[in-house]
Amino acid sequence: MYSVKRWVSDMGETSRYDGLTMGEAGNLWLPLLPGTYALVLTASRGLEISVGRLGRLTVQPGCYVYVGSALGPGGLARRVGRHAAAEKKCRWHIDYLTTLATLDEVWYTVDKARRECQWAGVLKQVRGATVPLEGFGTSDCRCRSHLFFFRKRPSPRVFRQQVRHSIGGHGPIRAVRSR
Repeated sequence: MYSVKRWVSDMGETSRYDGLTMGEAGNLWLPLLPGTYALVLTASRGLEISVGRLGRLTVQPGCYVYVGSALGPGGLARRVGRHAAAEKKCRWHIDYLTTLATLDEVWYTVDKARRECQWAGVLKQVRGATVPLEGFGTSDCRCRSHLFFFRKRPSPRVFRQQVRHSIGGHGPIRAVRSR
């Protein structure tokens, strides 16, 4: 894990870190490569929000982890940057939640394989995980949800260990904090 704020001021539009070409994603720097990511968000207050056609989500104070994939142009930096943007049209389910929750951390792996369903399978097994809204983030798959709620923030170390144990041939998972 590395602190982004420590070296953001030294970077231009793109830079290299750990052998990867990085791009700006809000106040984060992430690879301009395809991969799978988990947004770790904190909601400080309870509120009910509408999530497009999916329905209503009762947001409780606590931690939310959303998993997605970024396989298109611009990769992880572009997709996470869009989710992190304050001003955006709500296109994906997660966009509704990011308008009121704070993005604290991103866990990611660089990989051309779509691993979001595998990650969702691991996250639902993490102690304390609950599904706040069925069908969230699953328009293109059969998973129950890609959004999970935790009263206490899950550990990226524990998540990495569970992925290594559950998913063969998985590359390294990195974590970057946004503040």
